[in-house]
Parts: sequence; C-alpha cells; structure tokens
Amino acid sequence: MSATASTSLFEDFFKAEAKLFLLATVRIALSEDGKDLTSEGIFGPDDLANAHIVSKDHAVIAGLPLIGQILEFAGCEFQHMLNVDEGEKVGPGALIAAIQGPARHLLRTERVILNYLCHLSGIATLTAKYVEALKGSRTQLLDTRKTLPGLRYPEKYAVRVGGAQNHRLNLSEMLMVKDNHIDRAGGIVPAVEKLRAAYGEDCPPIEVECRSFDEVDQAVGCKVNRIMLDNMDLEELRQALSRVPAGIETEVSGGVNLENIAAIGAIGPDFVSVGRLTHSAPVADLSMRISAL
Repeated sequence: MSATASTSLFEDFFKAEAKLFLLATVRIALSEDGKDLTSEGIFGPDDLANAHIVSKDHAVIAGLPLIGQILEFAGCEFQHMLNVDEGEKVGPGALIAAIQGPARHLLRTERVILNYLCHLSGIATLTAKYVEALKGSRTQLLDTRKTLPGLRYPEKYAVRVGGAQNHRLNLSEMLMVKDNHIDRAGGIVPAVEKLRAAYGEDCPPIEVECRSFDEVDQAVGCKVNRIMLDNMDLEELRQALSRVPAGIETEVSGGVNLENIAAIGAIGPDFVSVGRLTHSAPVADLSMRISAL
C-alpha cells in the first residue's frame, strides 16, 4: 500500500461519525493518564528529545496517522517523520517513525501512541494472515461487531489496513436476523415479514443467520439478500451452499480459524466472517526509544 493510498484510506474511513468516535477515544485515552508528574518533575518545558518507534517483531503497521493527532491533542509542538507506509509489512528492528519535541510531552504520550499502534497493528497483522490463507478463492474476508467498546471504528479500520472488508459498522447498516430474533419472533418467515412490513419499499438489505438446512430453505423462500451459515462443518457447508440459488449472497461464520479458512474458501461462499480478527488479535510488539537531541 502506497503512502498516498494509506492516507486516503484513513481519511476516507474516518469521516463524520467515525471521526467523532475516534477523536473521543483519543481524548479519553489522554485523560485516563492524567497529569504526568514524573516527566514534568524531571524535564523543563524547553527540554527537547528524539523519539523513535521501532518494531521488535514481524508486523503489518496500522494507525500511523494517529501519532500526529495524539501529539496535537496533548498540546505538543513537534516534528515527525514516518519511515514506513500504513499497511506496510515490517520486521524486527524496523524504524517505524521518528518524532522530535518536548521530552515531557513525548513521555506523556508514549504509552497512548503505543497502545493504539500496537493494538491496531496487531489486528492488521492477524487480518493479513487470514487474507493470505484465502488467496486464490472467491471468498471475501469480513470482520464482525465483536470489538472493544468505544474502539469499533479504529479496530475495523485496522481490518481494512490488513486487507479485509468490514461487515457492518453498526446495527443500522443492515437488517440482520440472528438466532434470538428468530426464536422470539416465532421463526424466520414471520421475522422477515415483520421487517418488510415495518420498512416497506425502503427496507434495507436483510441477512438471516441459519443453523440448519431447514432454516436455509426458509430464508431462501423469503428471498433474503444474504444467508449466514452458522457453525457448520465443511460437509454441512457444502450441502447448505448447494441449497442457496444465485442472487442470494452467502456468508460463513462461527468456528473459523487459520487452520480451516482455506478449506472453507475452497467451497466458495461469498463471504466468511471472523470475530477473532478484532477480539483475539495479539498486539504487535512495538517500542518507543527516547533520547536527547
């Protein structure tokens, strides 16, 4: 991903509501740390320093545009240089970014910057592994809403950096009929009928989660937009997919991991969604080294 493309992705993703949520998390993160009494007691306002962010392992880097935003929120006058592009794969010892500014500000923001970069780069790194495992298939990789409270937009952005697509950012982007909806509504047919009656001609796309072949047949009969096949083994998936006609999208979810995703992709669903991209990604091992000018 080129520098221009990476900047464009960040700017395109963080607009309107997404940008407001992002800036709110930055404010909260800095407020959580409070006043840095240690750094202010040791360094004066005119003490300048260099900071170098370095990778200690193999990683796909995500979140670089946040460095400047965090420093600005902290009231820091700084200069910084990004040594890699957003989405670039790096190895141990790689210099990610260099920052110059007041020592007390760099030390105050060190952990906040690293928390974002390590977490988002970890998600991008894991996502890239899943994307690679699906290479050669027609299946697109999606994330889920299994995200940390308040961090949905940054986490889903990191998934995009890693090469996958987002499912839905929030509950309003798609009508998704899940198991609890089905059980409480008395079945797939009444649930879908109620949705279409409620929203009429402006009814958003409908996806239905199916746990059995019978539920797949019901969803097909309702002519929904997408059918999610939930927690089925490979043979069950093959049979379920054969029951879905062209014109209805298919998505596989539940129990997907790096060991079985290639086999799932070979069967040919339109999408496969993986919650662990966001809820279980290990953090990338990055560090910040600060030295005098």
